[in-house]
Amino acid sequence: MLATPKSLRMHIGLFGRRNVGKSSLMNALLGFPLSIVSEVAGTTTDPVEKAIEMPPLGPVVLVDTAGVDDVGALGVLRSAKTQEVLERVDFALVLCDETGLGSFERKLIASLQALKTPILCVFNKSDRGEPSLDEARALLGDGGEAVGISVKTGRNLDAVRESLIRIAPEDRFFEPPLVADLVPAGGLVVLVVPIDLGAPKGRLIPPQVQAIREILDADADCIVVKERELIRALENSRRPPSLVICDSQIVLKAAADTPPEIPLTTFSIVMARLKADLVRLAEGAAMLHQLRPRDHVLVAEACTHDLICDDIGRVKIPRWLRQFAGGELSVDFSGGKHFPEDLSKYKLIIQCGACMVTRKHMLSWLYRAEQQGVPMTNYGLSISVVQGVLERSLEPFPEAYRAYEAAMRKAPAEA
Repeated sequence: MLATPKSLRMHIGLFGRRNVGKSSLMNALLGFPLSIVSEVAGTTTDPVEKAIEMPPLGPVVLVDTAGVDDVGALGVLRSAKTQEVLERVDFALVLCDETGLGSFERKLIASLQALKTPILCVFNKSDRGEPSLDEARALLGDGGEAVGISVKTGRNLDAVRESLIRIAPEDRFFEPPLVADLVPAGGLVVLVVPIDLGAPKGRLIPPQVQAIREILDADADCIVVKERELIRALENSRRPPSLVICDSQIVLKAAADTPPEIPLTTFSIVMARLKADLVRLAEGAAMLHQLRPRDHVLVAEACTHDLICDDIGRVKIPRWLRQFAGGELSVDFSGGKHFPEDLSKYKLIIQCGACMVTRKHMLSWLYRAEQQGVPMTNYGLSISVVQGVLERSLEPFPEAYRAYEAAMRKAPAEA
């Protein structure tokens, strides 16, 4: 519980053909042999992740991947896993050997540039010969660098770390706030945390823990209560809270129990701002009003867990959607870090709070949906819409609510 969660760490992916030294470089950066290294091509199969501290970048996750030139039926599956990693890393190391850039590397670089991912092109095995770096630098442009190294001899490994520091995404050094900008120093925030079947035994979920820490860092105070205790907490408080944040599942009750002059929102909505783009997700929420029986909806979870009897994603949201749309819907589910390639059949995608994945990961999914013309929203926004309290939930974020209203006005003309 003391370590930085993976979802808040910068993710650095290592990509390239088989046997160019990806696993060896990862072990060298870690300082110990995590990944298996062998002369046999295709030793790395599934992506291998390791969280480490890399000063001055801070907490990062290194992701070793299978070779993009893997062959055979299994090779196709391994390469597909590598392609998924491309979308979720904040920084990419593209490895080559002494033979230089080939078609696989050029395709990798083009894919990463389309995703606006900073790139460091690493020419390994320089003890055998080093190709010119000028071609790679010209191909990368201002969005990357190229270095020549030898993991075997240790030559120039420091250059990898130095380049990482120079071209790492600046926003990873300055993490956007979850709630700190919503409460003044000396202010009070009330956090409403249900204790139900979905609550992890003996601990709070990441958004709740993050909110508590940010409130304390902002020199403000917080009270944590269950939904049944909210009214009593508000009555007993000597000063009005600056903000109430509640679980999305009880937003209707919390909105009724909280005086209208006190701003209110949900954990899922503040996570939407932290992990994705709240304005664009608010626009997507307008599509809920256009749902009709037999429409296809995707409910996307960013983690995997055992199904419980009243599961929020698998049971409650589909039930609320059917009631809101006035009939049966075709609801599909995706889980973990898998996100369908073809989204064209869906009228709407509803994403969870994304506390287990990075902002880059979420933005890549949002980008994919937009490219295919499919609106996307999240749990907190969709629940507030179907409960009729979205205006209240988005009160702290007026720009997002204006975007929702604009999308509502536009939708009937396009229906």
